[in-house]
Amino acid sequence: MLAWIFPATLIKAVKGTRDLLPPATAVWNRVETIARAVFGSYNYHEIRTPILEETSLFARGVGAETDIVTKEMYTFDDRDGSSLTLRPENTASVIRAYIEHRLDQRPGVQKLFYMGPMFRRERPQKGRYRQFFQIGAEAIGSESPLVDAEVIEMVVELLRGAGLADFQLLLNSVGDQNCRPQFVERLREELKPVAARMCGDCQRRAGTNPLRVLDCKVEADQAIIDGLPSILDHLCQPCRDHFAAVRGFLEARGIEAEIRPRMVRGLDYYMRTTFEVVNGALGAQNSVLGGGRYDGLAESLGSKVHSPGIGFSIGEDRLVTIMEAGQAAPALDLLIAPLGDAAVQHAALMARDLRRLGVSVELVEARLKRAMELANKLSARFTLIVGDNELAAGRYALKDMTTGEQREVTRDEIAARCGADPLVRAGPPGPAVLPKDQSPGTQEEPARGPAADEGVRPTGN
Repeated sequence: MLAWIFPATLIKAVKGTRDLLPPATAVWNRVETIARAVFGSYNYHEIRTPILEETSLFARGVGAETDIVTKEMYTFDDRDGSSLTLRPENTASVIRAYIEHRLDQRPGVQKLFYMGPMFRRERPQKGRYRQFFQIGAEAIGSESPLVDAEVIEMVVELLRGAGLADFQLLLNSVGDQNCRPQFVERLREELKPVAARMCGDCQRRAGTNPLRVLDCKVEADQAIIDGLPSILDHLCQPCRDHFAAVRGFLEARGIEAEIRPRMVRGLDYYMRTTFEVVNGALGAQNSVLGGGRYDGLAESLGSKVHSPGIGFSIGEDRLVTIMEAGQAAPALDLLIAPLGDAAVQHAALMARDLRRLGVSVELVEARLKRAMELANKLSARFTLIVGDNELAAGRYALKDMTTGEQREVTRDEIAARCGADPLVRAGPPGPAVLPKDQSPGTQEEPARGPAADEGVRPTGN
């Protein structure tokens, strides 16, 4: 009956999504570990927002006429009739949380970072998925160009820490509420006689959101776009001064940036500083990250307190794609091959103790030949042979799988040769765990005998 209701067809991941499998997940973990370390050094703290938000958050925050809102969002009606959306980006969510929880009442600039999945219904291609992951940060509460430069510096440090060397920083200013409206109107007028010769998206944007025409990637439209006015020629004096200060701070830090007057980014909330990092290894979709300043976003979402900010988001999928090319799969430290029932029990305790010291261990019940074959396939650095003779002598055969050298070692020497992590070896601080029948004022006699030697805690009768 169930076979008739549910045909036996193979269920696969939804189009545009994917499973992240080892050893690739090791690269993801490495990127995220590096990011957390860099964020910590700049005093950023993690924020976690819901994957689901009210649709109006993105319509108001991102922009009702943006491609994200009009074409790409996963939106549905909840059972109570409310409209919900899987978050397509996270800056609007962070600002919503900032307003809702009155983070403006906390001292200083609020420095927040996040990691997690976003959702857009785009055409899947290299480095672009419908469920994709972002690493991002927001600095909220300052208009200073020094903060802009520090955020960009942090981006550069993060990418370099992750091992990305061949990247290019692009920089622009898109003005503010004082000078940008006049530029947009000028752009709209300039587009009227030429829009009919451009792609369908540009024809639509020419009337609804002219600034987005500058971000068009259609090759046939580039000659027309190159002839349009430059926003840098229409900045008001405060925006000119702000952009000049950002550039000066970056130059003082030795950070090179190419000025791109046509780079406006795809979100309506940006103003003044915008930036992007590109890498040629990704082909046409070469953007690794983008960011910018959004001084009016909080007010557009209902804040009564002026809360200027700047942030960025890294396309983690794209960054990992670049890094995977130069990353080797993490090696297994040790494969233990026990020979016989007594050796299996002994080896299991050894494996547990070595794991506690930070050594990665695989315990295999198999014939010796099969165990050695598996050690090669798993790229194990060492293989430890535990048999009756080894148990009797208290010395074990440790084989270096790279050089083929085999030597006898004591139990205490194994961890050192396999590279135990000294931080793990020290163990976490905390109170000792006492047996149920022992009070803190008494001291248990040290364990003696073979059980203690094998790492087994003696139990009371």
